[in-house]
Amino acid sequence: MDKLTLLKQYFGHSGFRPGQEPLVDALLSGRDALGVMPTGAGKSVCYQLPALLLPGLTLVISPLISLMKDQVAALAQAGVPAAFLNSSLDAEEYREAYRQVRRGDCKLLYVAPERLQAEGFRRLLGELPISLVAVDEAHCVSQWGQDFRPSYLEIAELVRSLPVRPPVGAFTATATAAVRRDIETLLELRDPLRVTTGFDRPNLFFEVVRPGDKDQWLLRFLAERPEQSGIVYCATRKTVDAVTASLLAQGIPAARYHAGMEDQERRQSQEGFVYDQARVMVATNAFGMGIDKSNVGFVVHYNMPKDLESYYQEAGRAGRDGSPARCVLLYAPGDVQTAKYLITHSQEEGDPDRVRRDLKRLDRMVRYCKTGGCLRADLLDYFGEIHGGRCGNCGNCAGDFVERDVTVEAQKILSAVARVEKLHPYGLGIAAIVKLLRGSRDRRTVQLGLDRLPTHGALKGVDQERIRRYIDCLMEEGYLRSEGEEYPVLRLTARAGDVLFRGQRVLLRERAAEPAPPKAGPAPGDYARPVSREADGSLLAALKALRSRLAREAGVPAYVIFSNASLADMAALRPLDMEEFLQVSGVGRVKAERYGEAFLKAIRDWRAGVGE
Repeated sequence: MDKLTLLKQYFGHSGFRPGQEPLVDALLSGRDALGVMPTGAGKSVCYQLPALLLPGLTLVISPLISLMKDQVAALAQAGVPAAFLNSSLDAEEYREAYRQVRRGDCKLLYVAPERLQAEGFRRLLGELPISLVAVDEAHCVSQWGQDFRPSYLEIAELVRSLPVRPPVGAFTATATAAVRRDIETLLELRDPLRVTTGFDRPNLFFEVVRPGDKDQWLLRFLAERPEQSGIVYCATRKTVDAVTASLLAQGIPAARYHAGMEDQERRQSQEGFVYDQARVMVATNAFGMGIDKSNVGFVVHYNMPKDLESYYQEAGRAGRDGSPARCVLLYAPGDVQTAKYLITHSQEEGDPDRVRRDLKRLDRMVRYCKTGGCLRADLLDYFGEIHGGRCGNCGNCAGDFVERDVTVEAQKILSAVARVEKLHPYGLGIAAIVKLLRGSRDRRTVQLGLDRLPTHGALKGVDQERIRRYIDCLMEEGYLRSEGEEYPVLRLTARAGDVLFRGQRVLLRERAAEPAPPKAGPAPGDYARPVSREADGSLLAALKALRSRLAREAGVPAYVIFSNASLADMAALRPLDMEEFLQVSGVGRVKAERYGEAFLKAIRDWRAGVGE
């Protein structure tokens, strides 16, 4: 059977997405491959399809138990024999998985990298013909990545130990040039085919908001989308607990997830979210890598992450099925200090280079939060991808912005910094400058003698967040700079004189109203073809209800039955028979045989009800 026939039969797609076919062909020909593709672009098909065409077993090295379980469940629904080995199995389940593999009843075997050195597992591999090794989340091999897993360094030795070296495929969604080089070197890839389809996710609407009250903002945000499922990321366990309690008190079904919880409670939280019992997951960055839940409609960062790699990876858990999704970062200056504390207090002793590198990454993250330019362009710049400039579909492009003349306020701020530099040549930080400008007479302000400066109280009555926004603007325009890493101070630049003495105006671009909602549209290379009519909301709701019932009966997450994108296509096409049902994006023959009649009946019943 050829690859296109299998692609349709098992995965429900009549054509490849960009980048998939060359990666599939390379692995089938015995060549190593490195695929860098955005989340939701179909990386797993690049090794699952070759696994069906190659004669032996495909070994998939995957970082998290949850990812293995979800992918094996999805493959089982599609009719692909697969198994996994990890600590969630009891002794009998483990033995049965071994028997299944030895019988040849399994085409893909998922394992965690920590299991690679286990003696029993190595003996098992010695008995089997390994046709392909696939490394998922391959950025975990690199210390330049934010999810470094030392056990990933064992993969190259395992491949060398096999009687016949199979092709190795490495796949990731988030990899800078340095991480890509590490993947090739540390996994010992041989002349790999390199495919980078780009980092852009057009279906994601990126936005940075500076709310006065994050809790109230979040409650309003959730009230506007009562049917959507999403993730709220927080920087600390304490914040996770507080935000979860706030949501539950308002009757919002929320679960929490962080490393301070017992394993069983974390599993229950994760399953509650994956099976749509909890609409919102509130979590630290301990949650998410490998979560294959396709119907996540939003990701909100309650606190700013420490770097853009982490942010893009976490935000990218929204809209995996290609549906429009919103990614909002709630920015507050205090988040910067929290991130600095986490960086300087979580690194191994004696690793100042790592601390400096991470602080530099943090500065780049802060720049993203403060930019008035296109957010998507800023992200793509970071990953080294060429783009067309403003995207027209992010908070900064689609929002209603106005320019305000803040020259007078800028002169007062620059004058205050100049006088502080004369009084204290070592400089002072932003917090001290803000207190000076607002006319504070707290103990430290008085001790430093700031209350005696002419600029004391120059912006009295102005909200401190507003003053910080003026300072951010002056830094963005190059009139102020931050100096120092652990305890940064504000300094004037040579250009400050243009504003103070030579009549240079300062304009602050800021939002006048909330941005428009994200534009609907397919993900890059989306499998679904354009349809002639919109999905009817009532039909889509009926199909989702049917999907939920079938998922409960099968004991799998709802998106494993069909993704939201497939249901939307189904509701738009409204197939009448099995032949038309097979034209729905994401419907393969195995799933059509298993679920087709139930969904066709639901569509016929809906048609009869509306008189169509």
